[in-house]
Amino acid sequence: MENLLGLLRIHVIRGINLAIRDVRSSDPYIIVRMGKQKLKTRVIKKNVNPEWNEDLTLSIADPNIPIKLLVYDKDTFTLDDKMGDAEFDLGPFIEVIRMKLDNIPSGTVITNVKPSRQNCLAEESNIVWQNGKVKQHMFLRLRNVERGEVELELEWIDVPGSRGL
Repeated sequence: MENLLGLLRIHVIRGINLAIRDVRSSDPYIIVRMGKQKLKTRVIKKNVNPEWNEDLTLSIADPNIPIKLLVYDKDTFTLDDKMGDAEFDLGPFIEVIRMKLDNIPSGTVITNVKPSRQNCLAEESNIVWQNGKVKQHMFLRLRNVERGEVELELEWIDVPGSRGL
C-alpha cells in the first residue's frame, strides 16, 4: 500500500428502472471493481428500483484505472443473471482534488462532467466542494441491457501517511 493516494468512498444510492430478470421483478446487487479490488452491495429482494444507501470504499493507487459497476440479479439455483454494467473514469474528479481547494463556500460547483460516448453518464454530473470535501453525484446508464440506471455519490478521503495527490 506504499503507493496509496487516498480512498474513494462510493455511496451507492439506488437503482432506477432496472431490468426484470425473474418472473415479475429482480433481486439486484452491485459489484464494484477497480483493478484487483472487488466490493459488493447487499441483495435487495424483488425490486427494480432498489435503494441500497450503502458505502463501498476503494483504495486508490492508480487513478487511471476505470471503475466498473456490474449489476446482477441474485438467483438461488442458477448462476446470477447480468442486469447491465457501467464504467466511469476518475480523471475529472482527481483533477479537482489536486486543486487543493480550501476556504471556498460549501456547495460550490467546481466543474461538471457532460455525458458522452466515452462515459456512462445519463446526465451532467457536478463535482462539488461540500463541507470540506470533494464530492461528485452521478447517474450512470447501464450498458448491455434494455434499461436501468444507478445513482452514486463519490467522496475523496485523504489518508494520513499516504502519498497523496
